[in-house]
Amino acid sequence: MRFVLVEPSHCGNIGAAARAIRTMGFRHLCVVDPREPGYRGTAEAVALAANAIEVLQDSLSTSTLVEALDGATLAFAMTGYPREFGPPHVALRDAALQAAAWLGEQRGPVAFVFGTERTGLTNRDVLRCHYSCAIPADAHLGSLNLAQAVQVAAYEMRCALVSPRDATAPELPGGAPIEMIERLFDSLEQALTAIGFHDPQVPKRSMARLRSLFARAGLTVSEVELLMGICAAIVEPKYLRAGRKK
Repeated sequence: MRFVLVEPSHCGNIGAAARAIRTMGFRHLCVVDPREPGYRGTAEAVALAANAIEVLQDSLSTSTLVEALDGATLAFAMTGYPREFGPPHVALRDAALQAAAWLGEQRGPVAFVFGTERTGLTNRDVLRCHYSCAIPADAHLGSLNLAQAVQVAAYEMRCALVSPRDATAPELPGGAPIEMIERLFDSLEQALTAIGFHDPQVPKRSMARLRSLFARAGLTVSEVELLMGICAAIVEPKYLRAGRKK
């Protein structure tokens, strides 16, 4: 179980997030491209981490979200509203139940992903996750502090893991690691460009719509491999490969 902060601006929020997850029994914190690369040693982060200094010091720092999600087979983008071409949107409590079941079945690591303090997650980062997820809040003032949002998510995960409720959430399909999904979309973009369907210079929204479609489908590893094979055959047809071998 990992908690991922994307481009946080304030070191204090990183420290407070470390404390938030540690109080709920979790230890894995990932920080993507923080404004202050040396956040682990700042006075503000250390002070707000309190008794969770170890979580802060052991936090993984990466330059991209894809790196932070390496190996994760289920990821929830924490965003207050569903995106037009985003993945399926679920409430946090349902997400926690799904995540607990996923972990119980040993289907791989789970991640909750949080955006920047001012603007939240970009559409691109939301699309890298299997689901988007919301914390129920007042419609007129629903924005939480970053560390507060992490605390709420960690609390719901602890409740789901320690005192499981009757899981009414649907069984989750898929299980393909996120880095594998990203390779698929690289291959898919090359294939669609090769047949003239996609223009990288004028991308429009075709790739975003395809990401949304595949997120709803919940691709398995074998399905991703099948699609990547089709893309490879489009980019480099079999007869061209055979000719080069001769």
